[in-house]
Amino acid sequence: MKKILVSFATALQNIRGRFFHTVLSILGIVIGVAALVAILSLIDGMEQYAREQITKTTSIKAIGVNPRPFKQVNGVEVRKTAFAYLRPGRFDSLRASLTRPATAYLIWRQSQELRSPAGNRPIGAVVLGTSLPLHPDMRLQHGRAFNQAELTAAQPVAFINPHLARQLVGKQPEQSAVGKQVVYGGKVLTVLGVTADKDAKAGQLMIPITLLSDSILKASPPMCVIEADRVEDVPALKTEVETWLKTKMPNGIDDFSVATNEQRVEQAARGFLLFRLVMGLIVGISVLVGGIGVMNVLLISVTERTVEIGVRKALGAKKRDILWQFLSESITISTLGSLLGLALGIGATLAFVPVIKAFTEVPFQAAYTPTTFLVILVVAMFIGIVFGTYPAMRAARLDPVEAIRRE
Repeated sequence: MKKILVSFATALQNIRGRFFHTVLSILGIVIGVAALVAILSLIDGMEQYAREQITKTTSIKAIGVNPRPFKQVNGVEVRKTAFAYLRPGRFDSLRASLTRPATAYLIWRQSQELRSPAGNRPIGAVVLGTSLPLHPDMRLQHGRAFNQAELTAAQPVAFINPHLARQLVGKQPEQSAVGKQVVYGGKVLTVLGVTADKDAKAGQLMIPITLLSDSILKASPPMCVIEADRVEDVPALKTEVETWLKTKMPNGIDDFSVATNEQRVEQAARGFLLFRLVMGLIVGISVLVGGIGVMNVLLISVTERTVEIGVRKALGAKKRDILWQFLSESITISTLGSLLGLALGIGATLAFVPVIKAFTEVPFQAAYTPTTFLVILVVAMFIGIVFGTYPAMRAARLDPVEAIRRE
């Protein structure tokens, strides 16, 4: 340990002796490491922002059983002539088979034209057929949602959002839409309630999915959503769903895809990893140039200190002592360059992030993770060892008699 400390102390003295030359030679490392830090921190920030957005817009606890009524034929999507889909009865069987606590429901979505019984004026709206009377994330402002009994009996009832309520009642208060009627698919539906979704830009009509005929469901199959009570139950529930599909619909297993939102997070992470590797390799060229600069400094140092090396070897210094002295100098120089690059990279990201946010209006921040600092440490060690090995070996192989004669 004492020899190592002495070697690094000697290396620092030698660097101070040729400080300006050393700084010029490590500019490549400084610029390369700064660019690497900036890119890694910005990509980490983008990945963190993407994870937050996925978590906010979707539930990590959710499992989606999506219909696949199309197939690929010679690279073209073609609708299948026959395929399996989840009717309310089949869905009830699937829900009953789940052994872990979860909320499961069917959801069907289509943009349709509605009419008021009093007139023929068409009203465009998004119609949502659901097997869940009221989703936990949804709030009612007036009236109520349909209940389980009305869902089972396929009663012609519905609840709507404020946007559709205003279209139905005009300038009257939104609550006056409760009790009104709307015509959809030849059925006259009674409005039971109005949600509190004030930000919706289109009208929404929520109806019992049991009101939809098999022909409608086959034309546009519904999606099944299963939300686990606990995140740790998601893998087990996904396996149970896949097992049920294989058992109950052995000929139609290819007609469904079972996915979790965690897969979306993993896909995003893989994409960012690929981007990180590609950009890292590009920036690595600057680091390579910096390594050549370190090698240049050490080769000059070997030439200038040939007599010193000869005297040391004549006094009993071994090859490994000379080798370690120059390696420690190489590692010290590359570490200095990496630290300067680290400081420059952090400063650059702190300056660039507000500019990026101003142009893109995306509220993300650069993220400085332990992985980034570990990468910089590895880069410093790698440059020091790889590009310092040849000058160190050249110095260690000098013949002491020949080295002293060169003065």
